[in-house]
Amino acid sequence: MSLITTNRVLVPIDFSTESWQALAETRDFVNDSANIYVIHVLPHLNPADPGVAWNTVNDRTRKQNVEKNLLEQLSAPKYQGINYYVAIGDPSSQIIDYAKNENIELIVIPSHGYTGLKRFFLGSVAEKVVRFSHCPVLVLRR
Repeated sequence: MSLITTNRVLVPIDFSTESWQALAETRDFVNDSANIYVIHVLPHLNPADPGVAWNTVNDRTRKQNVEKNLLEQLSAPKYQGINYYVAIGDPSSQIIDYAKNENIELIVIPSHGYTGLKRFFLGSVAEKVVRFSHCPVLVLRR
């Protein structure tokens, strides 16, 4: 039995440099791109946002835009076959639920390394995923 599996690996993407680096390192580690799953979680819309008030933004168009962007970013030959999904809600909850539903065996997630008040107010998605995930979580630090 291997300590770290290369089957069904999930990499949450928030479009930060750290998340793309985590995906690149996962791709180098996992031989078959079909075993890599990418998820991006959009936060719920705030009813006070101008786009919501003027009906120019909705969840469907937001998801379509992110899916289009992910498709462009993952169009390189080395990423062919990667599975991707866009969810809406609390990032840590959505990542954990998706991992459980897809029988993910390993989650590779970057940590932005927030400390102090920034961490208190923003929370730590990586910390929550580590705490509540059903499978091993590999946290990559800067």
